[in-house]
Amino acid sequence: MKLPTVLSLILLLCSAIGFAQIATISGIVLGDGNEPLPNVNITTASSLGTTTNSDGFYILEITSDEENTIVFSHIAYKDVVLENLILTTNETFEFNPILKSDITQIDGVTVSATGERNVSSILTISPEKIRKIPGANSGVETILKLLPGVSSNNELSTQYAVRGGNYDENLVYVNEIEVYRPFLIRSAQQEGLSFVNSDLVQNVKFSAGGFQAKYGDKLASVLDITYKTPTLFSLRADVSFLGASSSLETVSKNQKLSSVFGVRYRNNSLLVNSQQTQSNFNPAFTDIQSYLTYHASPKFKLNFLGNIAVNDYKNEPLNRQTNFGTIDNPQALVVYYEGQETNKYTTALGALKGSYILNEKTTLKLISSIYHTTEEEYSDVVAAYELGEVDSNLGSSSAGEVLTSRGIGSQFNRTRNDLDALIFNLEHKGFRTLDNSVLEWGAKYTHEDIRDQLRESEFIDSAGFSVRSPRSEFINNQPSEPFTAPLEAYEGINALNFVKTNRFSGYVQLGTNKKWNNADVYYNIGVRSHHWTVSGTGVEKVSQTVISPRAQFAIKPEWEKDMLFRLSSGVYHQPPFYRELRDSTGTIQPNVKAQKSFHLVAGNEYSFQLWDRPFTLISEAYYKKLENVNPYTLEDVRIRYAANNNTEAYVYGAEVRLNGAFVPGTESWVSLGYLKTEENRNNRGYIPRPTDQRLKFAILFQDYIPTIPDLKMYLNLVYQTGVPGGSPSYVDPYIFQNRLRDYKRADLGISYIFANKDKQFPRTHWLHNFKELSLGFEIFNLFNNQNSITNTWVRDADSKNEYAVPNYLTSRVLNLRLGIRL
Repeated sequence: MKLPTVLSLILLLCSAIGFAQIATISGIVLGDGNEPLPNVNITTASSLGTTTNSDGFYILEITSDEENTIVFSHIAYKDVVLENLILTTNETFEFNPILKSDITQIDGVTVSATGERNVSSILTISPEKIRKIPGANSGVETILKLLPGVSSNNELSTQYAVRGGNYDENLVYVNEIEVYRPFLIRSAQQEGLSFVNSDLVQNVKFSAGGFQAKYGDKLASVLDITYKTPTLFSLRADVSFLGASSSLETVSKNQKLSSVFGVRYRNNSLLVNSQQTQSNFNPAFTDIQSYLTYHASPKFKLNFLGNIAVNDYKNEPLNRQTNFGTIDNPQALVVYYEGQETNKYTTALGALKGSYILNEKTTLKLISSIYHTTEEEYSDVVAAYELGEVDSNLGSSSAGEVLTSRGIGSQFNRTRNDLDALIFNLEHKGFRTLDNSVLEWGAKYTHEDIRDQLRESEFIDSAGFSVRSPRSEFINNQPSEPFTAPLEAYEGINALNFVKTNRFSGYVQLGTNKKWNNADVYYNIGVRSHHWTVSGTGVEKVSQTVISPRAQFAIKPEWEKDMLFRLSSGVYHQPPFYRELRDSTGTIQPNVKAQKSFHLVAGNEYSFQLWDRPFTLISEAYYKKLENVNPYTLEDVRIRYAANNNTEAYVYGAEVRLNGAFVPGTESWVSLGYLKTEENRNNRGYIPRPTDQRLKFAILFQDYIPTIPDLKMYLNLVYQTGVPGGSPSYVDPYIFQNRLRDYKRADLGISYIFANKDKQFPRTHWLHNFKELSLGFEIFNLFNNQNSITNTWVRDADSKNEYAVPNYLTSRVLNLRLGIRL
């Protein structure tokens, strides 16, 4: 054999041996509260290093058969150094360090850096705050409704509108898996539980506009939830007059398999019985959720998200009396009911996500999910009403009762609605780090199969004759001339739809951090594309495609003042979902285009010291230009679309929020927002949209008694000006514009902390086994404000006028609450 060949073989063998002399160290980095820590830097002298992902997981290759020193560092924690580690070739070593907080105490306030700057208009919300803040529907949505750009005038609903959008324009993700809501819910009383289980939450991020291309195709907002990856066993329970919840966190001995499991039950009888309509109310809202994580190897992780929810709503209304009018002319509406409504919504979601670390710079993900819902709305309710003047003499034996009747009639509502929906998703996502940049991409396929039958009718009888719908074809001069057309419902829908939609979407984006004239600069540019095809029984097959470029920019100058400036812009499309294809008669319109919105958002974040305590002032101004708008009507929480694109609209507004330690050792905020949104239908001129919530003021306040620091107080206050929606549903909005009354509400919670992570007890104490124990009470609608969600329109037989009778929401309610964590 020739010498060059021998030398080549020797060199090749040495190279192979050199490349093979590596070992692997992996694990999960924890904080001192045993929570997984993202963005921890892990370095060695002989390696480029790595960082932990969103679950605190890391994997690092090191040189084998020699001493290694590994440093785990984070801006908010003290370093952990693993010295003199020697691993053999191809050996895998697991190490799960716990980093201790590196904190600074200022007059009892804990100041801890997060290691992240909010450069992409994403708000991060503490899970502990979510679980503690009182609200008729406690959870993530309760906190969101205190933000200046988020509005909701119904405490029984978990739905929310963001910066002029409606309830269908918000994206919700749980661990990168898109979640859905039931389709047919029309009343907030029928909403039992939010999909998001607060007991399972590890991290919450929210964007009210200008979000990145990696998030999907909606016009308004993104709620990005991360469920826990537990590292220790934990059992939590919460019991109150409104229901109960329990969650279990487990982890295997080898730390490879972990799970969180939650069960919730809720009964809204306490809240609904505080309303003016007396009824036999029997709701049962139950759901079961689980999130499992399995580390099959240092490079491959498998996750499973499962959810089953059953909302069984039964209501037998009995009677109602609503007093309204003025002091000089008090009026009352008295209603007697017969019949009942029975609604049932059963939903199930199963999702599987696999994550593979190809190398230190590249991670690949594959996500599949299937969502199934079967929904039933059955009701037969007859309402006989009397409209009249009220006896306002407090000394009278009939005070508050109707003295003289000015209108008598009846109303019959019948509903037989059935829906069966199946939604399948298959998605690939990935990211790769490139020096100071991150390249992200994704592709997704979605199949929607909807089977829907609508049968709704409403008959109105007034003074012994049936009232027809006020449509032009029914105009007549009765009783002067007989009108012999057949009897028809005042309002009615009868439709049967079988619709399928196939969607293909994808995105690519690049985020970069740089230095520019001693300033930290961040920018992200990306683009999304969405192609969809609608078809079905008796439905024309239609395909459409949209492209959405988006960009975000942020700069932090090297100033003495801690200031951050942000600018976001982009085009956002919302391809029609099933409800947006269905018009007011229930007919499917497959040619409905994607609604289009141009976003421009400018923001500032200023951190400073006030009263020797940390505060942050966050301000944003925004503008949206909307085209191809699909107009809709909103009644309670039900949205009905016109299923056309004959409208253009705009939104603009400004928000400010002051966040900080108003009381030492706590976090509170005060927010103020203004927005204006109007639409122009068929070039008839601009009128306010149904979500034209002009002014909003909100306070989230936490306090405690200095001499009894474990006695905590939580208060949230909301004031919102009234939105359009106080008009009859059949009227032309260009002729009849009426707003609901202003929404004012205060919820108070007071609790005593017997045990938590800062208050532990020796083994001999009865509280030793409790990681957390609290007992308290909540007062909903503290000042007993009479807020209304809609109006009932009743006609006066004498004057031929129609009166708007408010449908009031909940009154003051007391709730007791017990929280336990073992």
